Amino acid sequence: ETEETENDPAVVFFNTEGTKFELFPFDNLVEDIGLHDEKISDGRFNGITLSYNVREKYYVEEVIQLARHAGAIIVKEPQEAFWGGYHAYFKDLDGYYWEVAWGPEFKFNDKDMLEF
Repeated sequence: ETEETENDPAVVFFNTEGTKFELFPFDNLVEDIGLHDEKISDGRFNGITLSYNVREKYYVEEVIQLARHAGAIIVKEPQEAFWGGYHAYFKDLDGYYWEVAWGPEFKFNDKDMLEF
C-alpha cells in the first residue's frame, strides 16, 4: 500500500509488513550511488539496492566502518544527500549494493519501523 497520490512522483514508498519497498528511477539511482556507465553496462549493477535507515546521523559512519572491516567495498563515502539527509553506499561480499541513510525527518515507531 502506498499513500502516494502524485501522477509522476520522484520516488514511491510502499508500506509492507516489517519493511518499506521503494521505487526510484534507475538513472537517478545510478547517479545517486555514483556509478559509471561501464559498471552498469557489464551487468555488475542491476538497479536494486537495499537500504538500512538509521536513527542518528553518526550511525551512518559507524555502519560504513563495520561494513569496511567486514570486507565490503565502499562505493560512496558518508556524505550529505541531495534530499537533505546523510548517506553512504557499499557493495557487500555477495555483490549487493546497500545504502545506509539518515534523514532529519525520519521517524520510527515502537517496532523500529521507519514512518514517513
